[in-house]
Amino acid sequence: MKEYIDLLRKMIQTPSFSREESDVAAIVRSILTEKGISFQTKGNNTWARNAGWKDGKPVVLLNSHIDTVKPVKNWTKDPFAAELNGDQLFGLGSNDAGASLVTLMAVFVYFNAQNELPYNLIYAASAEEEVSGAGGMESLISEFGKVDLAIVGEPTQMQMAIAEKGLMVLDCTAFGKAGHAARNEGENALYKALDDIQKIRDFKFDNTSEVLGDVKLSVTQINAGYQHNVVPDQCSFVVDVRTNEHYSNKKAFEIINNLVDSEVKARSYKLNSSGIKVTHPIVKRGLSLGLSYYGSPTTSDQAVMPFRSIKIGPGDSARSHTADEYILLSEIEEGFSTYIKLLNDLTLD
Repeated sequence: MKEYIDLLRKMIQTPSFSREESDVAAIVRSILTEKGISFQTKGNNTWARNAGWKDGKPVVLLNSHIDTVKPVKNWTKDPFAAELNGDQLFGLGSNDAGASLVTLMAVFVYFNAQNELPYNLIYAASAEEEVSGAGGMESLISEFGKVDLAIVGEPTQMQMAIAEKGLMVLDCTAFGKAGHAARNEGENALYKALDDIQKIRDFKFDNTSEVLGDVKLSVTQINAGYQHNVVPDQCSFVVDVRTNEHYSNKKAFEIINNLVDSEVKARSYKLNSSGIKVTHPIVKRGLSLGLSYYGSPTTSDQAVMPFRSIKIGPGDSARSHTADEYILLSEIEEGFSTYIKLLNDLTLD
């Protein structure tokens, strides 16, 4: 795996913020070229099909993303230095999701060398995952054709995330009437908003998921007023909504919209909850290997995939988007071994 760890270090040293991934995309393409693997591109996305592709076989997609968030404050190391300290490799995107990206590339190269597989393989290094951008995985779905199973590389400690919550962001606005704060005038929009925020805080959706738990509502931003002595006539607030499989984002929107008096607008409905049954062959194979499964509270490109998918990869989600992000080299080695065991002679019904 040394060459893939070297690749990861090179990627860390090359900034690849969402929608600014062209330099890292070029690195990925250069490695595929060196290995004699033909690939296709669309924007900053790159994907390849295995050499022994045969029409009619099931298709397995191996996917992870090349973009990163911008570094948070409080890094004590250079986020782009790719500093190696024993088993630890520090750097922005090392854990989320560079380790998964290079490990899945190694897996694709391994299986690409085999003449006969029970399935076809696609390897995709996609862009704009961190911003759920339309120029990332969403733009590739029509390019792939039929896909039977996707393995999405994200840091899960190589355990199986068989479901993940959906994400919807709501922009809410309470309206009042301006007045002088010194007199009993006006209608305070801030107080109206606080009443609605309390309703949201106290509300509980009826249906709980065995794997994902409850739908989670979090008010994360609020804004009102422009002067201390003027009663605000408008107050806006933002609600982060994490849905389970019992509620589409549109259905959750309808429930919340009927709950509050404020005007409610959804930024998007597209990032719905996703999941795969525990009886699926990939999950059964994982269980036979001693892996566990769980429901993930975080959202990935699974949300835009219209086919069965499972999220699994080296690293720990708790390190993502944090200062001094790192991956363990041993996690990459273990990840490669586990992926191979999961996919070796896998039969898809």
